[in-house]
Amino acid sequence: MAAHSPQAPRDEGSLSLADLPEGGSAVVDRVDASTPIGRRLQDLGFVKSTRVTMVRPAPLGDPVIYELRGTRLCLRRSEARLVQVRPE
Repeated sequence: MAAHSPQAPRDEGSLSLADLPEGGSAVVDRVDASTPIGRRLQDLGFVKSTRVTMVRPAPLGDPVIYELRGTRLCLRRSEARLVQVRPE
């Protein structure tokens, strides 16, 4: 049975943080805080108008290193899908 990955609803012009290309930067539009993981992402600094950069993926593509507010965080793509961003 396939695991269900939660995903925040999308607005036009926004994309999931998981869709950000390597080296790409974007600004957080919103976080799906309906789950404990989404609320934790907000606690870690993924809040509206925060700039985030996709530094690089792990050798097998997951997890991914992101940088925001001078800190590097490693997130699974399923977690990154909870964050909607707008490309810069």
